[in-house]
Amino acid sequence: MIPLESVKILYEDPWILVVVKPPGMASQPERSTAMDMVSYLKNYISRKEGQKNPYVAAVHRLDRPVGGVMVYARTPESASALSRQIAGRTVRKEYLAVVCGSPEKSEGVLEDWLLRNGKTNVSEVVPPGTLEGKLARLSYKILARNDQGYTLVSVHLETGRHHQIRVQMAAAKTPVAGDRRYGGGNAGNFRDIGLFSCKLSFKHPGTKKMMEFQAKPQWGPFLLFSDVFDISDHA
Repeated sequence: MIPLESVKILYEDPWILVVVKPPGMASQPERSTAMDMVSYLKNYISRKEGQKNPYVAAVHRLDRPVGGVMVYARTPESASALSRQIAGRTVRKEYLAVVCGSPEKSEGVLEDWLLRNGKTNVSEVVPPGTLEGKLARLSYKILARNDQGYTLVSVHLETGRHHQIRVQMAAAKTPVAGDRRYGGGNAGNFRDIGLFSCKLSFKHPGTKKMMEFQAKPQWGPFLLFSDVFDISDHA
């Protein structure tokens, strides 16, 4: 079992839990027997509050290899309210990515059509208007470069497509560092992927107040930019 202290709890109340998901852990239950975030948080609440089988629901997800800030619902009503915000695109998500090479412009917008292959769980860029293809759009801004050929960028998703950042960055010839699936041999020799959900903003489902949570990545390719994040260890 993964130790309870390995997942950072940023905020909790009777409606929601806001956490930093570590890379390598699934956002919700899968066919695998490995621990996932929903099961982990149920165990956390059971130990802390003595509840048997407490309610915890995932309302959004991060790919298994991606870490970062996530919100989980503690009641069905909270789950519905948060899901409506996500569907209405009023939840703001920002990411940090370490990419191989450097985008041509210091900031810009990437717009592609993506098609997901359900059998292989891989998405690809396809011509506009392709049957079952979906428009994907993101904006990025370069934050720092290093002398090893890597660039740190901030990314804001304007759409939420399957593996969107990973696919679009690879298509732009700046694959996410450590991303073997889409970057192949050009992704660098990293165990972890250089993609992290650093900021999440939403309206609290109970109080209706706007809330914003942030976290800094402290592992993998992000250690190349330790001076930017003031990383002193691999916590």
